[in-house]
Amino acid sequence: MAMTTASIPAGASWFVPRSTLRAAAAGVAVAMALGSAAAPLQRMTAPLSVLSGIICVASAADGRDARPDPVVTPVASHALPNVPGKRVTVVRVSYGPGGFSPPHHHSGSVTAYIVKGTIRSQLAGGPVETFKVGESFFEPPGAVHLVSENASVTEPAELLAVFVADEGAELTTYHQ
Repeated sequence: MAMTTASIPAGASWFVPRSTLRAAAAGVAVAMALGSAAAPLQRMTAPLSVLSGIICVASAADGRDARPDPVVTPVASHALPNVPGKRVTVVRVSYGPGGFSPPHHHSGSVTAYIVKGTIRSQLAGGPVETFKVGESFFEPPGAVHLVSENASVTEPAELLAVFVADEGAELTTYHQ
């Protein structure tokens, strides 16, 4: 069963990294300071607020997966003027040692580029693959990403994810 980041199953805990809360608070402060001049900023940051929801990761109340969650940091988001209704969004995904993302899928296409460490990845129906700094992988829309984890339990890992999706789309949906 798929669950969107907007639904919270009974018995689940939700975690939002402090850095995301600080970034959201800063965005609200800027929007309030700019007043009506904030309309372009709000259009730009609206997908980022949706994106901040993707970092809320359900963890079973029984603690069966106590490994650290990744921290997802928005980098950029722009409407594609030559492709009406589409938006490109870039995020940095930072995995601590042993960190992972639970199974999920994305509404749009995603290209991931490894910038630190080593990432292990598996799409449904495919093999587990390992990617090092400078390598990339692609996830087609709707493909279930079964394994997305730091291959090291001692060193951090990081990737840049580039999404191309419909305007306003929920970029990530986690699975139970």
